[in-house]
Amino acid sequence: MKLFKPSYIDFDIASYSWKPDIDYREHPELYRVGKGEQGVLICEPYKSEISQHWRFKTPAIAEASSKKILELFRCYLKVNDFVGADMARKYLQMGYTRARRYANYKGGKKYDKDKGYQQMERYTGDPEKAESARIFYARWKTAEANELYSQLKKDWKQERG
Repeated sequence: MKLFKPSYIDFDIASYSWKPDIDYREHPELYRVGKGEQGVLICEPYKSEISQHWRFKTPAIAEASSKKILELFRCYLKVNDFVGADMARKYLQMGYTRARRYANYKGGKKYDKDKGYQQMERYTGDPEKAESARIFYARWKTAEANELYSQLKKDWKQERG
């Protein structure tokens, strides 16, 4: 039986499209949309601007956090900064996925390193994290439904990838 390995094991940073030493505000042409949350913890200066607000421990914290990040998303769009808007959208998505992971897996740990990275048993006993996930999900979908963002994303992908 072949053992499963999560994608972060043996990760090849050199081939990753996003680089920590690039200022993506100064060089937006180097940014790639990617899939899901790719690049969210790397792309500066957006990472530093947005991550300080990213929290999901309780529904009240998730409410304030997601509200602020959606506000940043709209501010980036106002100045036609697609990269910033996309990064804010990714943080909203990540708020949802991480809160869901904590709702589904005790301590947020999905894989057991000591058992060949077998997936841990699902745990659905944290209603606070499930509610935090719901809050982030709603704001994530609000961002994705924004017409200007959708058009900018479509144009960006056609022009740059």
